[in-house]
Amino acid sequence: MTSTVPNAVQHTDAAEPITMFGPDFPYAYDDFLAHPAGIGQIPATEHGTEVAVIGGGLSGIVAAYELMKMGLKPVVYEADEIGGRLRTVGFEGCDPELTAEMGAMRFPPCSTALQHYIDLVGLETKPFPNPLSPATPSTVVDLKGESHYARTIADLPQVYRDVMDAWNRCLDEGADFSDMNRAMRERDVPRIREIWAKLVQKLDNQTFYGFLCDSDAFKSFRHREIFGQVGFGTGGWDTDFPNSILEILRVVYTEADDHHRGIVGGSQQLPLRLWDREPQKIVHWPLGTSLSSLHDGEPRPAVTRLTRTAGNRITVTDATGDIRTYPAAIFTGQSWLLLSKIDCDDALFPIDHWTAMERTHYMESSKLFVPVDRPFWLDKAVDDRGVPTGRDVMSMTLTDRMTRGTYLLDNGPDEPAVICLSYTWCDDSLKWLPLSPNERMEVMLKSLGEIYRDVDIRKHIIGSPVTVSWENEPWFMGAFKANLPGHYRYQRRLFTHFMQDRLPADKRGLFLAGDDISWTAGWAEGAVQTALNAVWGVMTQFGGATDATNPGPGDVFDDIAPVELPED
Repeated sequence: MTSTVPNAVQHTDAAEPITMFGPDFPYAYDDFLAHPAGIGQIPATEHGTEVAVIGGGLSGIVAAYELMKMGLKPVVYEADEIGGRLRTVGFEGCDPELTAEMGAMRFPPCSTALQHYIDLVGLETKPFPNPLSPATPSTVVDLKGESHYARTIADLPQVYRDVMDAWNRCLDEGADFSDMNRAMRERDVPRIREIWAKLVQKLDNQTFYGFLCDSDAFKSFRHREIFGQVGFGTGGWDTDFPNSILEILRVVYTEADDHHRGIVGGSQQLPLRLWDREPQKIVHWPLGTSLSSLHDGEPRPAVTRLTRTAGNRITVTDATGDIRTYPAAIFTGQSWLLLSKIDCDDALFPIDHWTAMERTHYMESSKLFVPVDRPFWLDKAVDDRGVPTGRDVMSMTLTDRMTRGTYLLDNGPDEPAVICLSYTWCDDSLKWLPLSPNERMEVMLKSLGEIYRDVDIRKHIIGSPVTVSWENEPWFMGAFKANLPGHYRYQRRLFTHFMQDRLPADKRGLFLAGDDISWTAGWAEGAVQTALNAVWGVMTQFGGATDATNPGPGDVFDDIAPVELPED
């Protein structure tokens, strides 16, 4: 088991993952990408046509890569650096192979479309040391000043197993968990849609916390409190309590909280390698063409203005003052940028879509990493008499103290290593915001010192800390979208925006993609899926089509469209 409070069913081997292809839109993106016919073609008369791709994160780079393969000329705009929230950084003065993942750092096997690109560029993954996972030597749960050392859930006190049982019962009784999990594993689309349609209507107005409170299994406040602080899979989830329960169900149905893997060498390698990759199957462009070569090595700078101009074209002004006009564009940045950082023409989107973007709710998130001389946490502890206890001197740590989650990341027993001293969300993240990196580190070391009184973490630190608060990043303003109760309709508008035959003629040509457009925000898989949706939309606009044997997401849309709730 990898969870402190696991899911309602025992997961099968991670080599046979469920796929994060539903339940809102149960389309098999992994099969679409793997099909020998490819994902579509455009007429030769359109080859070489420029398409703006705004945002060089994973979604933008995937979209640009696939457009290039079709024979279009993507023009990528990026305000900061390629990668977006796949941001891998080093430590000043340390071995460059010693890195920290400031954004995405763990990826579930259900991210099957993402895995396609990981494999494509030849990256390796390894198990990520989540609480109580097989990749984690030991875990310490520290609540209300009391610490418990564990290697498996069986090592924790009975109350934790009681909380586990309560969560299992809560999911099955309130959300048909076992039935849905089975249907998704079998890709039984009619059954998925039948179950989910009822749950969307029933639960759209319900918070995560309200869902727990409504369950007889979670009558105990103590159990709800422990569940919030310790959580399941990735740690405590009380920061998600105000969010829609539908967001949480999407995670647990697809087992996105489990079997996580990290990308060896850092996740930012994925978009960077796609940027440099020279595909062997490419239309119009000569072999040896890459996104990098089409851009002379660098993307265009930040977009400062977006307008519609004659002929329903999209005109882009960048930070240098350069103005270019395109027949189509894909916007992959966080949608709040369209409300604040970019001067936008109201005519870009229908008013209902503007409303949906304004209502988007983002989660704050912060991390701080330090480099250390070696994985000293694997040293064995001794008691007051010097007798070995058999325990590690330090463990992956979940606590109600300021640090909340502490992760231990090593590259071998004698190699320099990295500690994520703290990973927090929402209110817990905001507590760090006014503090400098060193001030943050001092508070974190003090908190951890209360748990590990005999461990001198500081003496092992070999470099300055690196930190991020995503809510304070000017081109992000938050870590990821998380819908509040009642937001389902807004999310449906944003996700389905790629189906532009439903839009007025004067509102077409600009496509939304990216993590916060997806149903499963907070996961790189959603960025990939919405990129593929946007590529299908652009292809269709240019008169292209998919092969009859490999229908795209828009081709099957009417059969599997997300549930549509009434507006009145």
